[in-house]
Amino acid sequence: MSNQRGTAVWHGDIKGSGQLTTQSGQLDAPYSTGARFEGKPGTNPEELIGAAHAGCFTMFLTGNLTKAGKQVKQIKTESKVTLDTSGDVPKVVKITLSTEGEVEGLSPEEFQQQAEYAKENCPMSQLLKAVPEMELALAKLM
Repeated sequence: MSNQRGTAVWHGDIKGSGQLTTQSGQLDAPYSTGARFEGKPGTNPEELIGAAHAGCFTMFLTGNLTKAGKQVKQIKTESKVTLDTSGDVPKVVKITLSTEGEVEGLSPEEFQQQAEYAKENCPMSQLLKAVPEMELALAKLM
């Protein structure tokens, strides 16, 4: 079993700012409400969830294709996390995955099937099942 840590430190009131770090030290990034809601510099939880989901999905898809004997040259995935701020409480309401791959000996239909399987079964997708809508918008073989 694997345990990984992320840490958040916040300074001040809601107009303040904070720092997000990871156990590995690979992430040490500022975050704020301005970055989250106003497009100001810094990161935000939704962006980090998107990166984690894209990474997990891509790794899971690559692993399954490799196990199936396919030669993976490259897979690129974007995970777009939609935060609805119109109600009293902001909610993640949608996640859209778009993935493209260069895989030898694989038909577009097979790539689509493998991508759908990864969308349903990678650990981050399983974790994020509480999101009302998760779609695979694009699974394109290059």
